[in-house]
Amino acid sequence: MRRAIELAEQGVGAVEPNPPVGAVVVDDELQLLGEGAHERFGGPHAEVNALQAAGEAACGATLFVTLEPCNHRGQTPPCTTGIEQAGVSRVIVATADPARHGDQSGAERLRSQGIEVDLGLLQDDAQRLIAPFTKLVTTGRPFVHAKWAMSLDGRIATRTGDSQWITSEESRAVVHQLRGRMDAIIVGIGTALADDPRLTARPPGSRVPARIVLDSRARLPLDSQLVRTARDIPVVLACGSHAPCDATEALQRAGVGIIACETDAAGRPQWSALLDELGRRRMTNVLVEGGSEVLGSCLDAKAADWAHVFIGTTVLGGRDSLSPVGGEGCARIADAFDLESAVFLKTGKDAYVQGRLAPSDS
Repeated sequence: MRRAIELAEQGVGAVEPNPPVGAVVVDDELQLLGEGAHERFGGPHAEVNALQAAGEAACGATLFVTLEPCNHRGQTPPCTTGIEQAGVSRVIVATADPARHGDQSGAERLRSQGIEVDLGLLQDDAQRLIAPFTKLVTTGRPFVHAKWAMSLDGRIATRTGDSQWITSEESRAVVHQLRGRMDAIIVGIGTALADDPRLTARPPGSRVPARIVLDSRARLPLDSQLVRTARDIPVVLACGSHAPCDATEALQRAGVGIIACETDAAGRPQWSALLDELGRRRMTNVLVEGGSEVLGSCLDAKAADWAHVFIGTTVLGGRDSLSPVGGEGCARIADAFDLESAVFLKTGKDAYVQGRLAPSDS
């Protein structure tokens, strides 16, 4: 099953909005007969690829698969049918499919055909792997990754606003890899005005993320890099209903998409409304890159699911230098977010910490 999970990980970024899945076929002595992964959206599922690799040897064999085989026809035929036709005698599944497509699940179908099914081997690992898919199919919203880079003393810029570069080239390369598996990258208008970013993955990844700017008053300049490249790579403005019509119309003529969102008390687009809309567009993973107030409002709204934090070795100091996460914040330590299942890595001379953001009431 660990090998099946490794195979599944290869599909992250290429298969969404489907889940990444891996499968391994073995004989009674656990000798490998075939293996496969779901490699791209619309392509054969992992079970099909593994069974094809095993060929006739799959008859009477055991199939290990990270996600319950599907029992419905979507882009491809049901995997249960392929398993039955191959003559597999036993299927070991890491985790159940959180998406229900009919009255009978994949496991129920296989059992009804006399195939032994065991569920739950390395379940936690498999559920972490499909967490973005699970959120999309159960809540209708994408999985939100919050990312920031900061100095050793927790600052994202000096008191004068200078911020390039706090972290190393190696850390920036990891950020580009992250971008390359996202459906969208979200920043605030402050970041767009201050940095004039492109918000692209370099080199390109398996996905081309839309660039989304939270801009309640439609202030994004027509000569910005984002607008000038909008016809090649999607740019979407999330603005308030009171944004000037002449500004939004000019941006639309330049190729920028507009989402009119409900706004909060500060006039910013509400996270709930934005994420509902992105979910309707079948976005599975979105990356929130800042600035400070955008990240703060995201956490205040408990909208973030995962954190990617890059910590440099510099110390900036200064009472007026900026924190990476603004917003209201918590009033008590007991109310703080906790980073669950945290992973600590080294990127160049920096530390890279990532994990699930768990609010205190979860």
